[in-house]
Amino acid sequence: MRLDSRESFGFSPPELRILRALKTPARIQKFIDELTYQYADTAGSPKRVLQERKGHCMEGALLAAAALRVNGYPPLLMDLEAVRDDDHVIALYRERGLWGGIAKSNFAGLRFRAPVYRTLRELALSYFDHYYNLRGERTLRAYSVAVHLSRLDSHRWMTAEEDVWCVPEALIAAKHYSLVPDAVARALPRVDHRSFGAGKHGWVKH
Repeated sequence: MRLDSRESFGFSPPELRILRALKTPARIQKFIDELTYQYADTAGSPKRVLQERKGHCMEGALLAAAALRVNGYPPLLMDLEAVRDDDHVIALYRERGLWGGIAKSNFAGLRFRAPVYRTLRELALSYFDHYYNLRGERTLRAYSVAVHLSRLDSHRWMTAEEDVWCVPEALIAAKHYSLVPDAVARALPRVDHRSFGAGKHGWVKH
């Protein structure tokens, strides 16, 4: 169900026009794909990402959540938890009762998902074979419940000039569910070289 999207949420009129133009999840994904990928120990708000036009996976997901909210969706994030690898953050949306995802990633297969997944577990599993480290190890192990960012509105997560560390803290604290039994995880084969190369299409070196 769409929400009232007339509120400004603290964005300036030009910023709001940019976000309101991103009327569909696919448009939002295209916009965050065009941001420069950055490796940085930062937690920039959507307002800051709009100003700087760069961000990493969490900042991209935050901007996606803000754009979804401005266009009437609830601002939801999901954390994907990995071993020997970075976690990944997905902005969630729902159409006709089915889940989809929007994400900023250095790996081609860890970005957009169309709304065809009945549960968050199904959505998380769709990232499994695309989620690997530079040694080719499949590293995804768990996913979180949907974290509703409206509970962080008092921290100004959408427009703060300072880093919004409250967001990763909330994601870490959220309940997580295992995707793979330990015995299965220990026996997982590495990604084959063709899939490895395809996933790194457009990869930006640290």
